[in-house]
This record gives sequence, structure tokens and C-alpha cells, in this order.
Amino acid sequence: MSLVTPDIGLVFWMLVTFLTVLFILKKFAWKPIMNMLQEREDSIEKALKSADKARESMEKLKADNERILSEALKEREKIFREAQEVKEKIVREAREQAGREKDKIINDARLSIEAEKNMAIREMRNVAAELSVSVAEKILRRELSAEQKQKEMLNQLINEIPVN
Repeated sequence: MSLVTPDIGLVFWMLVTFLTVLFILKKFAWKPIMNMLQEREDSIEKALKSADKARESMEKLKADNERILSEALKEREKIFREAQEVKEKIVREAREQAGREKDKIINDARLSIEAEKNMAIREMRNVAAELSVSVAEKILRRELSAEQKQKEMLNQLINEIPVN
């Protein structure tokens, strides 16, 4: 049982040793340990604040990025719409220009065809007139070669003249 119930001398020397170690720890180690714990607590607090600031900064950056992306998408849509309008305008103007050119070419062709037709008709009339005069001249020479036939022709023409 001596192991279970300690001796007074043993308790005394244990108490003296404990108090000596406690005094030495308090004198030399307690302040540095407490300072280290305080520094550790401060650094953890700074790290947490820094992490909160970084998180807030990231949220702001994310919001800014989303806003910039939204603006860029709107700008892209606007540019696309403007390009589509410009394309439609160019196509419409090209069609109108082509229509005007087509109408001008058709009108010029009609005028040219009409002029050629009129010229051909005049030429045919001239040729027909020349042929008629030539044929009439030959007929009259043959018919009027005799004096008797000339008199008969004159009488016939005189009779054909209407008298009012």
C-alpha cells in the first residue's frame, strides 16, 4: 500500500519541485509562450480579415466581370444589328441600282430598235420609190413611144380630173 499512499516527504519534495518548475516557467517561459500565442492569434485574425477582403474583392471582380461581359454582349448585339442593317441597305441599294440600270438598258435598246426600224422603213420606202419611179419610167417610155398612145394617155388623164 505504500504505493497508493504517498509519503509526506515525497509529497513535500514533489510540491517543492513543482513550485520551482512553476516559478522558473513563469519567470522565463510564460511571457514568451503567451506572446507567441498572442502573435499566433493576431496572425490568424489578420489572415481571416485578409481572406474576407480577398473574398469581397473577388466578389466585386466577379460582379465587374459580369457587368463588363453583359455590356460586351450588348455591344456585340448592337454591332451585329447595325451590320445587318447596313447589309440590308447595301442589298436594297444594289437592287434599286440594278433595276435602274436594267430599265435604262431596256429603254436604250427600245430607242435603238425604234431608230433602226424607222431607218429601215425609210430606206425601204426610198428603195420602193426608186423602183416605182424606175418601173414607171420604163413603162411610160414603152407606152408613150408612139404619138397616138401619148394622145390617148393625155385624154384619159384629162377625163380622170374631177371638175367641181
